[in-house]
Amino acid sequence: MDLGIILETNDPERVWNAFRLANTALDAEHTVEVFLLGDGVEAPDLDHPKFNPHGVMLKYGQNGGQLSACGTCLDSRDLEADGLRPRGTMEECLEIVESADKVLTIG
Repeated sequence: MDLGIILETNDPERVWNAFRLANTALDAEHTVEVFLLGDGVEAPDLDHPKFNPHGVMLKYGQNGGQLSACGTCLDSRDLEADGLRPRGTMEECLEIVESADKVLTIG
């Protein structure tokens, strides 16, 4: 299955759970693409004593998960693209939606 996840939150627990699901799907040999949108582009910067959003995002990348972040959303927050938030476009978000068997929006 090809799973698309659109992440629109900077809530540490929701980010953590989204990437836990993404990693579980990769472990089950599914294809996963995550698009960070809106507040989601802040996800790599999150720190929380109980949840580890940064750690599950790193694992996702190490497991071969595809990730991109809305360039306009990065610009509006004065954030730079990096390894955990590669600059993406709405066209790329649309491609994820069009090609995925299932799309989840977590916000």
